[in-house]
Formats: sequence, structure tokens, C-alpha cells
Amino acid sequence: MSRADLQPGMAVLVAGGGVTGRAVLAALTALGVTATLCDDDPATRRRFADAGTATVDSSTAAQRIGDYALVVTSPGFPPTALAPAAAEAAGVPVWGDVELAWRLDASGHYGPPRRWLAVTGTNGKTTTSSMLQAMLVAAGLRSTLCGNIGSPVLDVLDQPADFLAVELSSFQLHWAPSVRPEAGVVLNIAEDHLDWHSTLADYIADKARVLTGRVAVAGLDDPRAAAMLSTTSAPVRVGFRLGEPAVGELGVRDGMLVDRAFSEAGFSAGSDGLALAAVSSIPVPGPIGVLDGLAAAALARSVGVPAAAVADALATFRVGRHRAEVVAVVDQISYVDDSKATNPHAAEASVLAYPRVVWIAGGLLKGASVHQTVARIAPRLVAAVLIGRDRALVADALSRHAPDVPVVQVATGEDADMHATAESAVTYVAKVVSQSDETVGIRVMNAAVAAARDLARPGDTVLLAPAGASFDQFTGYADRGDAFAAAVRACCG
Repeated sequence: MSRADLQPGMAVLVAGGGVTGRAVLAALTALGVTATLCDDDPATRRRFADAGTATVDSSTAAQRIGDYALVVTSPGFPPTALAPAAAEAAGVPVWGDVELAWRLDASGHYGPPRRWLAVTGTNGKTTTSSMLQAMLVAAGLRSTLCGNIGSPVLDVLDQPADFLAVELSSFQLHWAPSVRPEAGVVLNIAEDHLDWHSTLADYIADKARVLTGRVAVAGLDDPRAAAMLSTTSAPVRVGFRLGEPAVGELGVRDGMLVDRAFSEAGFSAGSDGLALAAVSSIPVPGPIGVLDGLAAAALARSVGVPAAAVADALATFRVGRHRAEVVAVVDQISYVDDSKATNPHAAEASVLAYPRVVWIAGGLLKGASVHQTVARIAPRLVAAVLIGRDRALVADALSRHAPDVPVVQVATGEDADMHATAESAVTYVAKVVSQSDETVGIRVMNAAVAAARDLARPGDTVLLAPAGASFDQFTGYADRGDAFAAAVRACCG
């Protein structure tokens, strides 16, 4: 089914009534398609019904799946969800919002198709996408930042732009089999979202879809990402690394980001390379900041962005909220909010950016193991303060791989008694209100920051890098980061 097959009056089921669902409905309505919204929240269905949209719940949609010619799903719905699973079993096509956007854009529905530059990976997507957008703008190119960051792609296609800097999650890529970006990068691969994907192999296969266009870029210091680059059929394959770059790569030499992949006036790709920017100009701490800068530069250079624009963009780049954001320095102790570190791989990169860390971690691990991460970061840990539903899993990893690191668990209600045992890795337990209290997240974070303050010494970094999702005690990673900043102000200011 192509854009041309989306005929007026066609019956389409839209799964999910959140931000993505609203964008999909708006796009389909403009095409004259007859759309029905599927959502299991009665309040959401009522809002759409009041606005004149037909609605159903998932069970009803699955029973009537044959009534629809197409299902367009929000990325949060896994393949096992009722509506997508029923559609696939019945042979009804299932697209995601990114797939719909790609097809509409490629068809010329919004004018000349944009050139998509796609960013994915387990860690660093948002920073890399933002750096890329800054480089495009510095080069004077019309570009829009969208996808998993900010606005859905469908919401920006009517805006004047020649390029799209698109952050794509594995969920979005799973439901976007036709997307062929001008250039795409896989930053790194580690266990994440295994509660959504059946296996790590499935997760990797979905990530690999960004490498199906003209230029495929991948991080060579990450074995899984590097392996993906070696198997893609993209005409141009480029790697990036923290070390000296070979021909066809970007890397670091003498404190400078160096390009040996893309030529420019007076420089050939096979030469010793073109210096792009000083490593010291990158405001993101640690090796992850350098890697993100290299990845963004590779995509920018693939479409002709000059070296000067890369340097200008990095020199003026500002880290986004909740991404290694320094919220305070009190008594020579730095308090850093990296609440966006929602998986172990991201948390590891965050901790390794600092020499001595009091680590605030925990939340929902989403099926990922934290053992290897803890083993690698153990030498940097001064202490750990654990929060959230899966905090005991992190405590177990610490007891195995960092047995000398003091550990505090901030427990809620009766859980405090359950974890305060002689066999526990816990040095002591802070007990707060029950899980039913609407302010539990705030109180948990207050207790966590107070414990971290007591454990830290001058020169240390108190780092919120949870390694897990936030929805057990907060409305999202931003809410969790805001609670951290407020707690720092309250107890340390």
C-alpha cells in the first residue's frame, strides 16, 4: 500500500490517542480518510468522540479488524498489542506514524521530498540529533528537528525545510519498514526495551533500518554497532571512533575531531583528514560527548556541511534539560541531573564522565541487566542511592561487583522492612510514604538527595543517572529530573 492507496473514505484504525495519535489523525483527516481512534482510556476516547472522531477500545478493534484497510499505530504499541497483532494476523497492513510520514513526504504530498538524516542508538540520540540540527542551521540549510525529540514528523512536514534531523527510537523504526534516509547513524547498541522487543536480535534488527539509505554511519567503538555497519548494503559506509580515524572514518587526533570520510575543497577523503573542531569545545562531558559530536558531524558532512559550520555549532551547543545538566555546586559538590539516562548503557556513559560519583539510580529496568554496567563503573563509585521499583536489582549488582561501595535504598512503605536484612547490600534504608501517596516521587527524591549529600565529599559528583525508566514513581524522566533539582535546592542550597 502506498500514498496513492490512501483514498478518501478508506477505513483506517489509529491506535493510540496521545501526541502521535493526534498527529496521525490530523494527517489522515486532511486526506479524507475515515479514521477511527483506538484507545483503552475512556477519558481519551470521550475527548475524541466529543470532537467528532469515532472511537473503539482495543478489544473491539481486534474483533472488527477486518473492517479496516490499514492500521496506523503509535510507537508505544508492541507487536503483541491487541490491535496490531490482530491486524497482522488478518493481513491488514500496520504502519507507524513515521512510516506514514515517510510515504506522504516521498509522494510529494507536501512538496519536494525532504532529505532525512536519521539518528538512533541506545544512548545519545537526542544530543546527537540536536548537534546535527545545529550544524545544519550553522551551514545556512533549512532543517527541522523532529521525531522522537520534540514534534512528530507528521507535524512538521508542512513547514519549509530541505532537511529533517530525525531522532528515531527502536519502537518507531519497528513500524517503519519503508524508511530509507539519505543518511542514518547507529550510535551504539546495548540491552534496552527488552520488555517491548522479543529479543536483543529483534531490537538490533529494528535499529538497523536507519542504515538502509545512501549513507550508513555507525560507532566503531561499539562492537554491535560496528557489526551492523559491516552488513549493510548502503553505498557509502562510514564509521566513527574515539581514536585515530582510518580512511572512510571520523575520529580524534591531537585533540581535534578529524574527518577522513567526506571530501571538501582542498581536502580529499583519502588524505590525512580535515580538522573539524576541538574536542575541548564539546560541552557534553566524557567520551559520550565526543562520540555524539563525531556522529552528528558524520551525518552533517555527508550532505556537504562545511567544517567551519561543524565547529561553530559545537562551540555554541547547549546541553538539553535533564541531560548531564549541572543543577548546583554546593560545598564543592556538583549535583548533576542526567535523568534522561533511562537504561544501563546510558547510565554507564554518564558515570564514566566523572572521577568520583555518588550515584542515584533505579526505576524500571525494562528487562535489561545492570550487572556489566556496575562492574565497569565500580571504580568511579563513592556510594550509591537507589530508588524505584527495580532498586533491589541494582543493589544485587552492586553487592556482586562493588561490595565495598556504601549503598542506600530509598524504600516506600513496608518495602523498607523487607530490604533491611543482614544479607542485603544495603548500608541503611531510608523509609518514606506509601506508594499510594501522589507525592511519593517527590518524597523519594528528597530522601535520595539528602542521603547522597551525606555520603558525598568535596570534589564528588552527586549524579542522577537512573539506568531505568521513571514511570513507577514519576510521570516521566523530566518530572524525575525536576524533582531532583527541587530536592537539591531544598536540602543543599
